[in-house]
Amino acid sequence: MGLNKEAIKIGFAYVGIVVGAGFSTGQEVMQFFTPFGLWSYIGVLISGFILGFIGRQVAKIGTAFEATNHESTLQYIFGEKFSKVFDYILVFFLFGIAVTMIAGSGSTFNQSFHIPTWLGALIMTIIIYLTLLLDFNKIVRALGIVTPFLIIMVILIAVYYLFTGDISISQVNSTVPETSAWKGIFWGLVYGGLAFAVGFSTVVAIGGDASKRRVSGAGAMFGGVIYTILLALINFSLQTEYPKIKNADIPTLDLANSINPWIGLVLTIIMLAVMYNTILGLCYSFAARFTEPYSKKYHIFIIIMMIAAYVLSFVGFADLINVLYKFMGVVGMFIVVAVLIKYFKRKNDDKKHIA
Repeated sequence: MGLNKEAIKIGFAYVGIVVGAGFSTGQEVMQFFTPFGLWSYIGVLISGFILGFIGRQVAKIGTAFEATNHESTLQYIFGEKFSKVFDYILVFFLFGIAVTMIAGSGSTFNQSFHIPTWLGALIMTIIIYLTLLLDFNKIVRALGIVTPFLIIMVILIAVYYLFTGDISISQVNSTVPETSAWKGIFWGLVYGGLAFAVGFSTVVAIGGDASKRRVSGAGAMFGGVIYTILLALINFSLQTEYPKIKNADIPTLDLANSINPWIGLVLTIIMLAVMYNTILGLCYSFAARFTEPYSKKYHIFIIIMMIAAYVLSFVGFADLINVLYKFMGVVGMFIVVAVLIKYFKRKNDDKKHIA
């Protein structure tokens, strides 16, 4: 697999991006997996395959092109004409998700620490801006730092509810509202597409910065495996307490607070760090698409971008989150299918393929 120190760093950075799109709060897991009972684990595996194998292919393409943004990778996958369409859709919707996350960070600061929402969002915006001034290696390191802590916290919560949860595995299907294999598979595909679309631009740039294709590919695959395990564990924890937390805004925080308020506080800090990861990855990708990183234009651009993101976070942008996420899931699936077609076509032609 080629799993060295560099690949592990890439894997943690990749997970750090994709789990920030609401994954760590449990809200998306609740919408896309938990209600479908044990069938949801088929969706978990499908979603994990998309993040792992397709992420591996895209990271390797990024390395081959020494990409700093997703433009060359999209051209390789879709060709000149169609790549432009996906380029602009991705760029602006990913920026929209970053804005939504800034709004979410303001709410989290407010709920947990009683800091005014506007101030919480401003604190996050300033921290993101300062990190964007660092070189890319330091950004990748920042993206990966929180991932091990999230893994420990999710395992702790899952193990606790394995032994103390109100609902056993055998009772899950009779407790949740929709035990449907088709829904489990369908929403697993959509969520895999969403998470992949969120991580796409960043994994291309991380791949572009890696030393070898084998290393970037192994790192993305490792990230996909970690993501799958975390997703399954969060889903399991939510199912064991489903009647209690089905209407909660931040279900994982409810679970953590039920164990101990201190664990809830630690999880809050980790969730804010995960939101920071996602906003940072998306904003770097957005800036790198329109400017040469660290040029004079880049420095001007990130100031304008962060002011715009902060202002837009007050426009009720969060109300669009359901539509935005589902649309991004469909866009992500188009890219996934295109990557698979490219992969099998190059393999059948027996060409030395990039990925």
